[in-house]
Amino acid sequence: MRWYPLLFDTLLRHLDPEQAHHLAFGIIGGAPLAGAPLRDFCAPSTRLRVRALGLDFPSPFGLAAGFDKNATGILGLGALGFGHVEVGTLTRHPQPGNPRPRLVRLIEDRALINRMGFNNGGSAAAVPRIERARLARHRPVIGVNVGKSRVTEVADATADYVWSVQRLRAVADYLAINVSSPNTPGLRGLQELSSLRPLLTAVKDAASGTPLLVKIAPDMDDEQLDGIVELVGELGLDGLIATNTTIGREGLRTGAARIEAAGAGGLSGAPLSRRSLEVLRRIRSSAPEELCVISVGGVETAADVLERLEAGATLVQGYSAFIYEGPLWAREINRGLLAAGYSGNCRRFT
Repeated sequence: MRWYPLLFDTLLRHLDPEQAHHLAFGIIGGAPLAGAPLRDFCAPSTRLRVRALGLDFPSPFGLAAGFDKNATGILGLGALGFGHVEVGTLTRHPQPGNPRPRLVRLIEDRALINRMGFNNGGSAAAVPRIERARLARHRPVIGVNVGKSRVTEVADATADYVWSVQRLRAVADYLAINVSSPNTPGLRGLQELSSLRPLLTAVKDAASGTPLLVKIAPDMDDEQLDGIVELVGELGLDGLIATNTTIGREGLRTGAARIEAAGAGGLSGAPLSRRSLEVLRRIRSSAPEELCVISVGGVETAADVLERLEAGATLVQGYSAFIYEGPLWAREINRGLLAAGYSGNCRRFT
């Protein structure tokens, strides 16, 4: 797989990040056309299968939300070896997102800063695309990440989420409620328990039995994390996704001037690894064993995935390293898990 880092260093790093993303999607969109040879080359071993949320995941490793914003590359991404693909974030109202430039690479840190702002064509428009993907014989588990529309006032957020969930519940294998992106004004305030309780109560009712998880930020203290874990248990949600991007900028190798020029947004990638693991361990210290916890943030290698599984993650997601490692990244992760002796039949290592 080392050809891709060479290609990145000589060519792709010089492209605008969004341009490079669209170029990659053109290739991924064609992946299903390659058919059985590509699937066989990238497919996870059956030994990696994990049972979670009442679903069979081909591998514990999947792609986090943010890459396939409009549910256009599900089958291609599945053909590359991801056990699940979380599409979105989808909102009730189509929206262009924030002005460009809004995606910045911090190559020295193997990180990204994004302030995309939930750019997507709307939840209703995504429904037929997800439906078509569900009909495919060879497909990953499909998660759907749902957020608040920018034009919707925070006071009306619950109705906004419920509208999208009602349309997406029949096509999603699981739903993820995003209250933790730093790029939609007022959104992170919904993580306060006084706001989160009525929102999740209404959304759970609207989900009508589709597995429901909530995605949280890494920038909370232990008391806040404990409160959310308790609330999730009280309401009977199916799980947590930890974590979203961070607003912090500590410990970066990239120079201060470059970071300042990059501007506001959520930081993802390798610098988030330590905090994401801390949050996972804090959640697992109080969450019941049966609660599905998806760990995401700074995952780059099979060893990183194994570390999260050992710390109690049910499933693991990645995103930023996909930009740096290329299309065979999921295959290499799955091969590394197999070589380490991981079996999906055991959630933890002893």
